[in-house]
Amino acid sequence: MKTEKRNRLTLVLFAIYLLALVWLILFKLQFSITVMEEGRIINLIPLLGSFDGDGFIRFSEIRANILAFVPLGIYICMLKAPRPFVKKLLTIVGLTLIFEIIQFIFAIGRADITDVFSNTLGGLIGIGIYALLSTVLKGKTNKVLNVLAAVVTALAILFVVLLLVNHRWVRIQ
Repeated sequence: MKTEKRNRLTLVLFAIYLLALVWLILFKLQFSITVMEEGRIINLIPLLGSFDGDGFIRFSEIRANILAFVPLGIYICMLKAPRPFVKKLLTIVGLTLIFEIIQFIFAIGRADITDVFSNTLGGLIGIGIYALLSTVLKGKTNKVLNVLAAVVTALAILFVVLLLVNHRWVRIQ
């Protein structure tokens, strides 16, 4: 029974994470869709879209993409632990491609190969973190990660609520 409740909690936390990822990737953390009008852009040359006006690579966006997908690798391991590595990797690549295709189809951002690489790297790092924690925590890995994810999720929801309140407050004034 405890394992079943823990699995349900993992699924709920994963669903919240996916919603946050959709808001981050597709809606760029915006509260209005009209703000996102960018056009249909696709970049198949790695790092091309990451250069700034001075010819330097903006690693901040790449780093953000990597960090955003670390939890995906962890959740995939939590939900499907005995799954072969290749299937976990393909799940990460597949979800990343879905995001990029949706951005292109609906013209709500750049479909960028660099994003595919950095998102996949983030997911792989998540798989590695889970493997490392599994060796240290043994059978308690999912329990510890659920507690950590619940705290982080609660803080993230609080942050979004504060953003919404602040956004509404700014619009009123």
